[in-house]
Amino acid sequence: MSTTRKRVYGYLAEFKSASALYKAAEKVRDAGFSKWDCHSPYPIHGLDSAMGLKRSILPWLVFFGGSTGTLTAFSLAYGTQVLLYPTVVQAKPVNIFTVPAFFPVMFELTILFSGFTVLFGLLALMKLPRFNHPLFASKQFHRATDDAFFIAIEARDPKFSPEATKALLENIGGTNIELVEEED
Repeated sequence: MSTTRKRVYGYLAEFKSASALYKAAEKVRDAGFSKWDCHSPYPIHGLDSAMGLKRSILPWLVFFGGSTGTLTAFSLAYGTQVLLYPTVVQAKPVNIFTVPAFFPVMFELTILFSGFTVLFGLLALMKLPRFNHPLFASKQFHRATDDAFFIAIEARDPKFSPEATKALLENIGGTNIELVEEED
């Protein structure tokens, strides 16, 4: 006989509108929670600042990925066509001044490396792939993509307390507050 233990993932609370979710997000942020998220069927302007989220580091990752692509293309083109196997075409010089001929390849590798950096950087920052999330077991969470607005506060948050967190969600207008559990 196998017994599956469940541990608490956190609380999920529903809010009646986008503006109610926005105001509740500000109050959860002000309460000092750090492991929580908002879910809505569409983007809500300004919700990131209401949640207190910092700017993503993804643009910096893409910049360095693109720079790596440019340097890789330059190194490959210069190394092969100037240093290893000098190719003289129509009496053009075989030195650093042939760089304009490398621009197409430098552009292509910059775009390629930037694209791969976006893909893999975003997957890493979002901690994906994750095939199942504890919120998917919730009876009401499927409405987050249709017509409902939710805040989920995780139990791993340092400020999480079962009673106090539930009371906070009730005080800021949360309804249908559900304790979400995940299997070990």
